[in-house]
Order: sequence, then C-alpha cells, then structure tokens
Amino acid sequence: MKTKLLFALLLLSFSAPRVLEAQLRGTINIGSQPIWGPVGYDRVENYYLPGIESYYNVGSRKYMYMNNGKWVTSYNLPARNINYDLYRGYKVVINEPNPYLRFNDDRVKYISYANKRDQQVIRDSREVKYYVNKNHPKHKEWKNKGNGYGNNGNGNNNGKGYGNGKGNNSGKGKAKKGNGKN
Repeated sequence: MKTKLLFALLLLSFSAPRVLEAQLRGTINIGSQPIWGPVGYDRVENYYLPGIESYYNVGSRKYMYMNNGKWVTSYNLPARNINYDLYRGYKVVINEPNPYLRFNDDRVKYISYANKRDQQVIRDSREVKYYVNKNHPKHKEWKNKGNGYGNNGNGNNNGKGYGNGKGNNSGKGKAKKGNGKN
C-alpha cells in the first residue's frame, strides 16, 4: 500500500508542473505585448508579420525570420527590413509554439494581409486595459492613479490605513484599520 501511495505521489509531482504550465499559458499578457501589437488580444504568443514574412515571439521579444534558407531568431529585424513600419504593418496573432513550422501555410493564408494598414495598435488605444503596458503613453498617468501594481502601501484610501502596509497617506508608519492614526 505504501509503495502504491509513494508511486502515485511521485507520478503527481512530475505531472503537476505540466498542468501548471498549461494553465499559465492561457494567462493574460497585455503588459508584455509590444505597443505596436494590435488591440483586441488579451493573450498573444506570436505575431506573424505577412509584410516581411517574419514572426515575433512576445515571451522572448525576438523576431524569427528566414535567412539563407534557415530560421534565425534575433532581437532585431534583419537589415533588409530596417524600414518596415511595425506600427502600420499588419500582424496576425498565432497562439501556438514554433509558428515557423507552419510558415508555408501562414504565407499562403495571410498573403492578402501583407499590404493592409487598418489595425489599431496598443500604443494608440484609449482602452484602459492597455495602460498596464509600461510602454503605453498613458501608463505613468494610469499607474500614478493607483492602478496596476498597487502603490506599495504609500498611502491610499485617504489615510484610513487599508493599503498594502503603510496606509496613513504619508508613506510612513504601520497600517491600521480605523482612523489612520498610528
């Protein structure tokens, strides 16, 4: 009986990280998306850029493109695409790992999007949910209003002490429920 229980626990310890990883893959990543990315997507793994037949991976912040018949990953686009406007070029969201493995399909499927210029990008959005992105023009203003990552208890709720630790609106002392006096 103990052997079966030990085996079950061992098996569970190996499968739990995979379940957790699968759950995390479905999380929102608006704050990680580049501000040239299109609005309308709470989670993005990759973009396909049909205008330059390349991909961009949001998690690694790297481009993937063909160079001399091989796929290359880089933090920068190749010199041949130096003038490509990421803000105006069309982006196709691909939420699958290793999208370049299906490049030929994507190339055929999205060729008609290569010259489209009608996507609104995160930088230009006035939807508050995009302000979480630290590169959005409204991010600092949004964060200063007490949104986002909290204000680390540096006084909120008019000194009532309900903040994240300091709460007397001066950023000093301990948080107490009540009138905000220490």
